Amino acid sequence: MAKKKSRKRKKKKSARRKHGLIRRLLMTAFLAGLVVTVILIGALDLIVRDKFSGAKWSLPSHVYSRALELYEGLPLERDELIWELKRLGYRQVPSINGPGQYRLHGQQVDIRSRAFLFWDGEQPLQNIQLKFNQARISKLSNARGKALPVVRLEPLMIGGIYPDHLEDREPVSLESLPPYLIESLIAVEDRNFYQHHGISFRGIARAMFGNLRAGKMSQGGSTITQQLVKNFYLSADRTLLRKGIEAIMAILLELHYSKGDILEAYINEIYLGQSGKRAIHGFGMASRHYFRQPLGELNLHQVALLTAIAKGASYYDPRRHPERALQRRNLVIDLLRDQQLIDTSSAQRAKNKVLDVSARPGTNTNLFPAYLELARRQLRKDYRDDDLGSEGLRIFTRFDPQVQNTLQDTLAAELRRLEKNKGIKKDSLQAAAVVVRVGTGEVVAVAGSRQAGFAGFNRALDARRPVGSTIKPAVYLTALQRSRRYTLATLLDDGPLKIDLDDGTVWRPRNFDRIDHGDVPLYESLGRSYNQATARLGVDLGIDNVADTIRQLGFNRSIQEVPALSLGAITMSPFEVAGLYHTIASDGFYSPLGSIESVYTAENEPLKRYPTQTSARIQPDAMHLLHYALQVVMREGTGRSAYHVFANSTVLAGKTGTSNGQRDSWFSGFGGNYLVVVWVGRDDNGKMPVTGSSGALKLWTKIMANIGVTSFNFAQPDNVVYRWIDPYSGLLTDERCENSRYLPFIKGSAPTAYATCGQPKDGKVVDWLRDLFRW
Repeated sequence: MAKKKSRKRKKKKSARRKHGLIRRLLMTAFLAGLVVTVILIGALDLIVRDKFSGAKWSLPSHVYSRALELYEGLPLERDELIWELKRLGYRQVPSINGPGQYRLHGQQVDIRSRAFLFWDGEQPLQNIQLKFNQARISKLSNARGKALPVVRLEPLMIGGIYPDHLEDREPVSLESLPPYLIESLIAVEDRNFYQHHGISFRGIARAMFGNLRAGKMSQGGSTITQQLVKNFYLSADRTLLRKGIEAIMAILLELHYSKGDILEAYINEIYLGQSGKRAIHGFGMASRHYFRQPLGELNLHQVALLTAIAKGASYYDPRRHPERALQRRNLVIDLLRDQQLIDTSSAQRAKNKVLDVSARPGTNTNLFPAYLELARRQLRKDYRDDDLGSEGLRIFTRFDPQVQNTLQDTLAAELRRLEKNKGIKKDSLQAAAVVVRVGTGEVVAVAGSRQAGFAGFNRALDARRPVGSTIKPAVYLTALQRSRRYTLATLLDDGPLKIDLDDGTVWRPRNFDRIDHGDVPLYESLGRSYNQATARLGVDLGIDNVADTIRQLGFNRSIQEVPALSLGAITMSPFEVAGLYHTIASDGFYSPLGSIESVYTAENEPLKRYPTQTSARIQPDAMHLLHYALQVVMREGTGRSAYHVFANSTVLAGKTGTSNGQRDSWFSGFGGNYLVVVWVGRDDNGKMPVTGSSGALKLWTKIMANIGVTSFNFAQPDNVVYRWIDPYSGLLTDERCENSRYLPFIKGSAPTAYATCGQPKDGKVVDWLRDLFRW
């Protein structure tokens, strides 16, 4: 009996020990779980606060054109202004009632401009009236008729520099939202947003019931806060673990931040569409993508459509599925009415509206890829790629959309005409062009292809092709800087020439027309592009000296110093050629060609401005003589066909260029306001039945005419004198003598001997120069 009692006591003690062990294990597990939970919540809390309090997004840098300045007398046609207004997303209306709208009355245009944050401060919206007469603004006033000195329209956003994940957004604040956006989001996505603390148990219960019926995770029951957590912090996986973490983080987010902060982040984070490879995030960028308008300008029916798209950007894409999007939009409007946020008549008017989506997205990756590539390359000299793609910089350029549009249209039309007239296979030729503002070096337009908007190989920047006779002005400038040896009247030998090269071969350059012209004055040799005289001149000067002049003009790559350099045995891109010719057009002052005007932070704090930089490279007297010779090119030589389009009173200067085998056709020339370089060729380097004169010059002439080139200011420097010269002897003569020529000379370089006069003329100056000096 005693033994049995002993065994029972032992069993009870053993059971108590087991129960105690289990309790201790459970307590340990509980405490461990509690510690893990606390650690997990602490880690999640740290993640929530760290990301939400800092820079929330990597913001792309947005690149803007110049701002169009309007003033009385500005050469601008009414249709050109309307074209730019449409590009800016302005809408033509019968009655103006908001910003970003315009109205037409014959030659009068009424505009309500948008507010814009410029470098010098915010410009408020304005009511503007413009009247046009003979392709100019004849009157500029406000809505009350008071004259305005100048008005700036906001610049056009021409593209962006994006982060690696290719997300694009335009952050907006709650204060800048249009009416009904917040109301519609809460009505559709989370009616109890202002009552819950991050999660909605009613919504969770509804979702669980739906998931049980479906047999899978098909509904989320997520609040706006949970949706923000999912999009901002987590993946889109539909798992219980992810949903649990989402709920915890939603509560933590609401614990630390206000409803307004959460709602603003949601509005800027949500995915709302796709533009090519770029994801459109946030209502600010979505407004531009679908309507080409700032978010603050949207009306009820547009706001409702964006709210509808938030349910599923691909499924409700209004461009791909307009009927589906319209049905969803109208449902959003009905919800606003049912919740008495709008009245029945307002709801019906909104539902009667069409979708109102723009034909083309307002968020194309890059409207003008050739120019944007130039801007990007120049920005990389001062900024890292990571900063350009993440800091939301505001980059203002010199880009002129009007000039670019004209350039691209003219290029395409003239290439088609050239192919047709020369019997060339359609679309087999390519072209590139650069337009520079003379004096400042501001690049205002770039065409990298005959096709507008082409984002592939940028021929303007990267097609390094033999320049042919385009280089000859550098040879003659080298000579004219040596005024004791060479003047415009110096006779050059254009006879046959052979030069022994270092490799043992013999170089025999020939003229294009295969004719030996004997002794010719220097100005004529350049004007008519004689190869033999130029090659001989280059050797006499020293090829190293010619190369030095090319460098002085702005070329900074290596140069192979061979005799053929004088005839264009060097490859350059159109952009590089423009750099050389801009120094010529600017009286010998070198300015690096630039596309950037200024860079600002996302908060509009200035980072850097890019003023014009100049340095004197060539003396003005020698450059004046070269300008004369380049006018000879236009008036009498290889560029003379340009004056079939231009009036004789228009002063232009330039030079043709044709590479060996007629594989490249060039023309580079300038007036008073613009320098344009045009290249025409084939991507396969094939031969063409065109020269610089019959190819690129044709395009250059039409481009210059269409962008409104002005006369070059051919002003006489103090160190230059003019004398009457007999071109056949290079000696002085009388202005009444036959074939006499009025030529500029650097002081002290003019001849002193006289030639025999020959047959006197009637005393009139028979010379294109007379119009310049008004004789």
